[in-house]
Amino acid sequence: MDGRSREVGSPDFLLSGAPFGLFLCSVGETNCDLTRIAKRMTQIPLLQDILVIFGVAIAVLVVCHRVKIPPIVGYLLTGVLIGPYGLKFVSSVHEVEALAEIGIILLLFTIGIEFSFRELLRARKAVLLGGTLQVVCTIAATYLVMWYLGEGRTEAVFMGFLIALSSTAIVLRGLQERAEITTPHGRVILSVLIFQDIVIIPMMIFTPLMAEGSGDITGTLLTLLAKVVLIIGLVILGARYVVPNLLFQITRTRSRELFLLAIVVICMAVAWGTNTLGLSLGLGAFLAGLIISDSEYSHQALEGVLPFKDVFNSFFFVSVGMLLDTSFLISQPLLIIGVTVAVYAAKSLIAGGVSLLLGLSARSAVIAGLSLGQVGEFSFILSRVGVEYGLLQGDTYQTFIAVSIFSMAATPFVTILSPRVADAVRDWPFFQRFKDGAYRGLADETSNGTASLRDHLVIIGFGVNGQNIARVARSASIPYVIVEMNPDTVKRCREQGEPISYGDATSAAVLDQAHVSDARVVVVAISDPSATRNIAAAVRKRSERLRLIVRTRFVAEVGPLEVLGADEVIPEEFETSVEIFTRVLSHYLVPRDEIERFTREVRSHSYEMLRSQSTSRQTLRDLELSIPELRIESVRVPEASSVVDRSLAQIDLRAQCGVTLVAIARNGKVIANPSGSDHLHANDLLYLLGPSEAITRAESLVTGRAEKRED
Repeated sequence: MDGRSREVGSPDFLLSGAPFGLFLCSVGETNCDLTRIAKRMTQIPLLQDILVIFGVAIAVLVVCHRVKIPPIVGYLLTGVLIGPYGLKFVSSVHEVEALAEIGIILLLFTIGIEFSFRELLRARKAVLLGGTLQVVCTIAATYLVMWYLGEGRTEAVFMGFLIALSSTAIVLRGLQERAEITTPHGRVILSVLIFQDIVIIPMMIFTPLMAEGSGDITGTLLTLLAKVVLIIGLVILGARYVVPNLLFQITRTRSRELFLLAIVVICMAVAWGTNTLGLSLGLGAFLAGLIISDSEYSHQALEGVLPFKDVFNSFFFVSVGMLLDTSFLISQPLLIIGVTVAVYAAKSLIAGGVSLLLGLSARSAVIAGLSLGQVGEFSFILSRVGVEYGLLQGDTYQTFIAVSIFSMAATPFVTILSPRVADAVRDWPFFQRFKDGAYRGLADETSNGTASLRDHLVIIGFGVNGQNIARVARSASIPYVIVEMNPDTVKRCREQGEPISYGDATSAAVLDQAHVSDARVVVVAISDPSATRNIAAAVRKRSERLRLIVRTRFVAEVGPLEVLGADEVIPEEFETSVEIFTRVLSHYLVPRDEIERFTREVRSHSYEMLRSQSTSRQTLRDLELSIPELRIESVRVPEASSVVDRSLAQIDLRAQCGVTLVAIARNGKVIANPSGSDHLHANDLLYLLGPSEAITRAESLVTGRAEKRED
């Protein structure tokens, strides 16, 4: 301790310490110089910059939420506003980039935890074939354009890497909000995004190799292979032996803080290890997530890390926004807009073509292509590696940043318009060939079998709801046909004997193939709201007499579907509510006929009762919730009970306790409504009906606890 040391607890000592000392000083010491406190706080510019980042981000995100723009775009706009090329509110750019690196590590770590080889195998065709074609074709197209513009081969390939990746965060968020994850185009989009999330790892590995040129490429590859083998071996050992045992010992302490700290240490340690071997931090974070993903602690680990990931990811996207040179944007607006449109259009065409090869109809392929047209967040991560190795610099770098931000910002609006665009272009000559999908032969195979059908049931969509409807129709000997867009489902179910055909039911030809005009009932049970409306309109044009029943997820779709001709619209969210309150009312012993009358009234007015608060209250008053405290309980008769071998008339439970004996279970048989002459035996199970207090008195009488208390 030197001569300048202060006495512990003094204001000068606190001022020379951490920010916590400043806080304690300001609230606990009267002789603290507030001016000196403020001056010292200004000596920590990162704290001020963090405050500015979060403050501006909150304001921008509120606006983005109002106009339904994804938060990622809000963070990018925040970086543009406060960065060195904007209003220059943030001075510690390098420190913010360091925090952004942590965000990258946590982002790839969570992807590793959520990654499942089983899910990959289930969708291997769409993931491996569709994802590979989309990435390879995009890289090839970008390479040709960049080579034509005079860029070097290495730079052209690397730019292809960047353009090939789409935004998982923005696209998946949109699919979830529109309930389109399980639609045909939703499944293809998800599969391609999964492949892109995987392929970013080898891209990050090969980028340094490309930058090193054509030197000792064989030696470099062998060294890289040795490092990869070493890392994979360590990952396998860690996943099987080290991490599970370590986490087991930590969870035994029941300390949430200790568990979370251990998870963070594992993530950072593996990332540091790969970086020490000359590979990327992101690769190490991904591998750390894989180590934990196979353990029983993966869900708890993900839950603990997600808040940190969200916070640090905000720094990452803000730092990306800071990279945009607004002066370059202002000087080259037509170039930026033109390149953005070209990139979005080219990626959409490639992704749409791949979707056609995977069997989607023209309409679904157009929607899938437009959803994957933007440049994604992983491209920003990869671009930093390119900048580090000199593959991306100058105006090319600024053009890439601007195009990426603009394409991501345009995505929500493009995806909203994509169904209308798909409906408009599917009648073009080229798309006419794929109007009903690339597997039209699957539909033609069942044409002869449905030619003689009359008054049959048509099921459009063979998900869970469609399968249940088909099962009931089969049991009731109702003839039916199925229309499904998933070719794998069609092949599998046809082998099982189902009358199923492939096709897009928005097409008139597919509906005619199913003989909709001769059907008695058509059930639409798909997850695509836009396609559902188109199908409802097309079905009604073919027949005015059939019964059209439509399943939808959102109650907001009820009105538009009824206008289009649907006889019955069943929204899942309200049908679930009906089932729940039916059971609740039954538990409160409301008469069954009153419950059925209430549910009929709810359904007869398109669920208006549940949507209108006042109507619901008025109708609910008619339901008499009588004796809400009434219960039915079971009581076992002990062998030493005083009621054994006595008749019910002698015991008189109703007079003594105020309960009614509704049944007796004895030797596997049930005696319903027992009479007064029936005797009780040891081990009988009595079912008693009455209020809670009366049930308690009867239980004491039967088990003999009342006599013991009296003794």
